[in-house]
Amino acid sequence: MPSEIKVPTVGESITEGTISRWLKDDGDYVRTGEAVLELETEKATTEIPAPASGVLHVGVREGKTVAVGSVIGQIEEGAAPPNETKKEGKKPVAADASGPKSAPRNVPAPAPRTRQEAALSPAARQLVADRAVDVAQVAGTGRGGLITKDDVLQYLGQRQPASVTDTQPPSPVAAAGQIPTLPSTNGRETRQRVSAIRQRIADRLIAAQQTAAILTTFNEADMSAVLALRAMYKEAFQKKHGVSLGFMSFFVKAVVEALRAFPVVNAWIDGNEVVYHNYFDIGVAVSTEKGLMVPVIRDAANKSFADIERQLAELAQKAREGKIAVTDLQGGTFTITNGGVFGSLLSTPILNPPQSAILGMHTIQKRAVVVDDQIVIRPMMYLALSYDHRLIDGRDAVQFLVRVKECIESPERLMLEV
Repeated sequence: MPSEIKVPTVGESITEGTISRWLKDDGDYVRTGEAVLELETEKATTEIPAPASGVLHVGVREGKTVAVGSVIGQIEEGAAPPNETKKEGKKPVAADASGPKSAPRNVPAPAPRTRQEAALSPAARQLVADRAVDVAQVAGTGRGGLITKDDVLQYLGQRQPASVTDTQPPSPVAAAGQIPTLPSTNGRETRQRVSAIRQRIADRLIAAQQTAAILTTFNEADMSAVLALRAMYKEAFQKKHGVSLGFMSFFVKAVVEALRAFPVVNAWIDGNEVVYHNYFDIGVAVSTEKGLMVPVIRDAANKSFADIERQLAELAQKAREGKIAVTDLQGGTFTITNGGVFGSLLSTPILNPPQSAILGMHTIQKRAVVVDDQIVIRPMMYLALSYDHRLIDGRDAVQFLVRVKECIESPERLMLEV
């Protein structure tokens, strides 16, 4: 019996996903554990491995939303692996010195196909059917002149719109994980399906605005001490720990100290109860091509600066490569977002529900400030704390942010925990 490819359970509260793209074509030989498709959920994109070795039979096309547990394809076990190159980049298997072998027994010969079927890959055939493409106009770049999905997308991208049907949303079939975009009748617009992650981000942001009483308080921090500390120990830190000493580890540590002093900021509302957390799981917002993701540093209070920097680097890389797991994104009691990496001078971050507060970092800018009655030039950063006023009073929010400022301006506090 063939082995079924099912949509796995990828995280609590997630009941469905969207097939972003098949990494293998229908009819390809795949091996156990080899990634065959990408499943996009509201939180992350996950690669789904083949449950067995054999020939892949695609059951659900790209762009379709499928429920957890549903069958989306099959693996026909028992078929022998190919003895020649199917895809560009793989080396062909050399012929046996004894000459060609006879065909394996009990394997039926393939049924004859029409000229058009033979000229199209399975993915290209589906796209051609969806868009009513004249294949005579498409140049095939595959082996033996085979028309691939990329060839069809290239043709669609170059073709000028000829009818009103071209203004409709594009087919969900895409190459390299991208949804094809098509020009409107005047060539001034493109349309693209909203990804599951982007839709979820939009839903959560709207929900946060509608259900929480969000206020933002501001302060600024003199970054001189942190900059001096990094300059002094940057090379030694890199040499010993194999990772760069960034700003985020200082802010994660500062936030943990402030949360200890003001535990209500680390809490959230659940119905008619307030849930106080006796641990510190700090989410750090990471910008990716698929949208904003917030991987979580677990038990940040128990981690060193090097631990935090190392884990941040690993999580950020996984997020940007689309390989982050849903478990890396779940939970979190407080979030930090750094708009400063894009040059933001000041902003009002939106809460990451169900959390009650979020800290916004911004770009470091040299400004004239007064120190000991003297006007001096210092590297300053504006800090913003958005909080849910249903739970957190203004006094606690302001004092929390002052505590963060104090820790950043005197980073020795973070080492001594005072």
